[in-house]
Amino acid sequence: MRIALIAPPYPLSEAPSPPLGISYVAATCIETGAEVAVFDYIVSRYTPEKLHRDIDSFQPDVLGINSVTMNFLISASIIREAKRHNPSILTMMGGPHVSFDIENTLRQYPELDLIVVGEGEETLKAILPVINDRKAWSGINGIAFRDGEEIIITPSRPLIEDLDTLPLPARHLLPMSRYQALGFPVSIITSRGCPNRCIFCLGRKMVGYKVRYRSPSVVADEIEHLLTYGIDRINVADDIFTANKKRVKALCEEILKRDLHFGWSAFSRVNTVDKETLAIMREAGCDSVSFGIESGNLEMLKRVKKGINLEQARNAVRYCKEVGIRPHASFMVGLPGENHQTLKDTSKFAEELKIEYGYHMLAPFPGTTVREEIDQYDLEILTNDWDLYDANRAIVRTSSLSAEEMNEFLTDFENTCNEQWDIVKQRYQKGQCTPGESLRVEGIDRMYLIYKLLSEDVISGAGTFSIDGHDPITELAIRVTPFTNHGYDFVHKTLNSLAEKKYLAFERINGHIRWFWTHNNRVEHFQLQTADKRD
Repeated sequence: MRIALIAPPYPLSEAPSPPLGISYVAATCIETGAEVAVFDYIVSRYTPEKLHRDIDSFQPDVLGINSVTMNFLISASIIREAKRHNPSILTMMGGPHVSFDIENTLRQYPELDLIVVGEGEETLKAILPVINDRKAWSGINGIAFRDGEEIIITPSRPLIEDLDTLPLPARHLLPMSRYQALGFPVSIITSRGCPNRCIFCLGRKMVGYKVRYRSPSVVADEIEHLLTYGIDRINVADDIFTANKKRVKALCEEILKRDLHFGWSAFSRVNTVDKETLAIMREAGCDSVSFGIESGNLEMLKRVKKGINLEQARNAVRYCKEVGIRPHASFMVGLPGENHQTLKDTSKFAEELKIEYGYHMLAPFPGTTVREEIDQYDLEILTNDWDLYDANRAIVRTSSLSAEEMNEFLTDFENTCNEQWDIVKQRYQKGQCTPGESLRVEGIDRMYLIYKLLSEDVISGAGTFSIDGHDPITELAIRVTPFTNHGYDFVHKTLNSLAEKKYLAFERINGHIRWFWTHNNRVEHFQLQTADKRD
């Protein structure tokens, strides 16, 4: 059986890393004996024509895709386009959005054959052997599908108790060099589950309230494997990495014992950290921790069942600073009952902490308590256009605040940030920045340039050409620069660094050259040898 898995487009503003969910799904499919390919449209341009070419080249029997709410519509359109191009392909989708909006999804998108509900690995192992026998589907737990006009939702499947039984994510199927070029960290999980009851979050419903852990040795094995790609930065994407301090210590001790050197970050809660835990995390390479504080108003925190208080937030930030970890805080705008005073409280508290922080708008995703029990809250949802559920604009209002007022609050904050950033860039242009500020300016410019090259397929669009007396990098820079918003010198410098790191390579064909993105550094030497032989 051939299975194509699709990583759908995802905004650069969300700092996409190599898709972890797809990597786990791919590894599970491989375990069942399937031949698997990943069509990655996060770090390359998606077009229907490219999808057709990918399908025609790989000839999959099954096509699977995952999504969150904010990219559900593009994921659904890809399924629709794939089915239109090849009606014989069996299509399936997983992820939090479809897991909690099953009936609407299956009725609106008849091109979608099957939904994998919730945690998918064990369900895939059960469904794939009988995927071509629709009569057998009703006996598989954890899926949903249509039977004529009827929507069938089978009983839920128990969550995986022993996460060590999961295969290593199949990142070798991803274009890792493209992600490394962008510079975002690679995500791993060390646990699944969330014991908290925040009304705006899907964590507890998607992966369960009981936290299940991977053993420190298995996590360290995965980290060692990642380091073979040349990766030097990892993000621990657990809902709450510090839920169990004893286990955090054991994992950090394993990292130290193996003498693994890499920078890493983690998500945490302010009521689950202490100085001792953060200190060993710092010793093991952790340099950044993100806290979801959500509001600077205590009554608001109680209303949304956050389970923390402001003094815990102050302490967590202080502990981070004392051990040398950079803390970051995230706050929400548009929570139930939000008013001008609660926004002032949040703004004041965020400033008081004297750390990096940001705001997200409340997005009441399908499956969240706040959406399912909306009548119990001072909140009105204004739209079900899923493309607007990116947490960057107001899609709700309260009795005291309109969506426009919420947007104005966020715009004022963003304008202040942009003004500060403009000052830094002006100082950079005058050569007055600190080394750290200069690196940041250059890094952000570089990131946007590389994303442009990736998302619009600029490198492959350069075609095959003669170098005409130029070195290959110079000729590529000449051709690429007009398609960017940057000057030739910066483009040349960036391309040269990508080639030095072997994220970009070229082959010679009949006296001409063709540049291409490499797949990953672990097979780079083979690719270069092949190119040399063709020359």
